[in-house]
Amino acid sequence: MNATPPKISAPLSPAGFTAVLLAATALGVGATVFFFNPATHGFYPVCTFHRLTGWNCPGCGMTRALYALLHGNFSTALRDNALFVFALGILAIRAIWFAVQKQRSRVNGEFFPTKFLWPLLAVALVFTVLRNLPAFAFLSP
Repeated sequence: MNATPPKISAPLSPAGFTAVLLAATALGVGATVFFFNPATHGFYPVCTFHRLTGWNCPGCGMTRALYALLHGNFSTALRDNALFVFALGILAIRAIWFAVQKQRSRVNGEFFPTKFLWPLLAVALVFTVLRNLPAFAFLSP
């Protein structure tokens, strides 16, 4: 009788492990928000900036917007947090583009280059200022 030990597969690379962990986290958060409406359940975090200042930050309304998106209500999601909806769309497009480039072995650089950080912060700042002005009240949740 020849007993050979079982083959051990190679472990996930750090990038693979990160992708699996990120996907599991996104699935868990998505399921939680899908089944528990942020407007009726009180266990979601409260915005400290809004509590202290009374102003809406760029993230205010994001959980409600995600709930609305997961239930197919695009107009409500836009009303709750338009920046989040557009950023999520751009992120999805970037992820698809990056995956296609990686599949073709043509990836140059990282998923989120640091050169996008300052423009993103500027957009968030402008969005924050506008949504707190009376003329742009439609941007507030």
